[in-house]
Amino acid sequence: MGAVWQQRVFALDARYNAHRAPNHPNFRTLYIRRRCQLLREYTRGEESPIRKQYLKIRSQLLQQRYGVSCDQSSIHSRSISVRSSSRISESPEISRFPSENNFVSEHGALVPTKQAEASRAIVGGTTIAENYAFVGVHHIFDQHSAGVTMLKFANNDRSRLCCASFDGTVSICNVTANPPHVEVVFKGHKKGVTGCDWSVSNDLVVSCSQDSTLCLWDVTSKKCLRVVKDQMGAEMLSCLFQPGNNNMVIAGNSRGMVQVLNVSTGIYPRGGSSKLEGMVLALACDASGQLLWAGNNKGTIVSFLFDLETGRLSKLRRLTVAENCPITCISWRAWISREARDPTLLVNCAANVVCLFRVMDKEGSLQLKRNFPIHHKSYLVRSTFCPIMSFRQGACVVTGSEDSCVYFLDIERQEKPCLNKLQGHACPVLGVSFNYDESLLATV
Repeated sequence: MGAVWQQRVFALDARYNAHRAPNHPNFRTLYIRRRCQLLREYTRGEESPIRKQYLKIRSQLLQQRYGVSCDQSSIHSRSISVRSSSRISESPEISRFPSENNFVSEHGALVPTKQAEASRAIVGGTTIAENYAFVGVHHIFDQHSAGVTMLKFANNDRSRLCCASFDGTVSICNVTANPPHVEVVFKGHKKGVTGCDWSVSNDLVVSCSQDSTLCLWDVTSKKCLRVVKDQMGAEMLSCLFQPGNNNMVIAGNSRGMVQVLNVSTGIYPRGGSSKLEGMVLALACDASGQLLWAGNNKGTIVSFLFDLETGRLSKLRRLTVAENCPITCISWRAWISREARDPTLLVNCAANVVCLFRVMDKEGSLQLKRNFPIHHKSYLVRSTFCPIMSFRQGACVVTGSEDSCVYFLDIERQEKPCLNKLQGHACPVLGVSFNYDESLLATV
């Protein structure tokens, strides 16, 4: 029980670490390592009401101190493009899709109002479009011999980028080194790697593969710590660290099973599996780890309640976004801007659309806010929220597209929401990832 509490406290601290001493990254690293050490030394014993109260109070204090929510914290392409933002501080019609007019919001807009002058003044008056202008390609990585399926920057880290590939390997790149280079290539999977994720403290990476295995990698020692087979012997298509307890990993397979794995023991806990139709292609959790959403190739998103102590999953709500159109990516955000604090899901659906849903209740019910047309019918296209909350009028998301472009979309604009379009790839852009300070954007 003490280990569960320790993980939850550490996860909370790690989410706010980017806001602590923003100009001194070495201090942040030392702080989080020392915090982890102290938690290991002083959290032995049983769970108690005092510990639960401590976690609640600490969360409130951190949010008051830093004024932010704790969540802020291609198949054909073998190359990863890393682009530099201009703000760098250091060196089609959808016939099968439901109309957004059928989902009228009673809570108002998700984005800041025009009266939010005080917040916008903080950023010096630049527009959101100017904020997401880019100065060019920073570096191109081509270490993989087959298509890159997914890429993800480390948490609160502007340098390290994880890339998964159909060549069966996972690589870690340092994008801010001079010159940028590949730090390590993890080899162990026998078939293509379909997903990857960082632990909260960035010391571990988990990957899943078509060879029916999930691997846990130690980033520091550059070794494989554990290999676990899928319970059904099926291809593993998605994986995610449990944000509230990094001892647990959530995985989805080709037979529609969402399953929880304790990576410390290599055991699938009882009650930690639930069946969907089709194949589980996308997973996302809220910041607490208690709500989980899974998307399949049938166009359906299902929400689950996650028991942090036992790993048990309880199915809650189901929504069909577009029938038989795969859900290829799900991202969660507690709130996009300081003036609008609605929990939100960003969803890619292979019906030529990227969607924004409001999370309506504690059961993960979804209400469509808006959808944006993009080219997306055949591949696993992904998108992401821009990591820094907008102080301006407007809020931005970025998505790949099958027309070989990267799109920046202002979710407030009713007409011409595209703020910027990046070109340069010769194939569909399947993956996008911002580092935490938005100085670099990686695409594949």
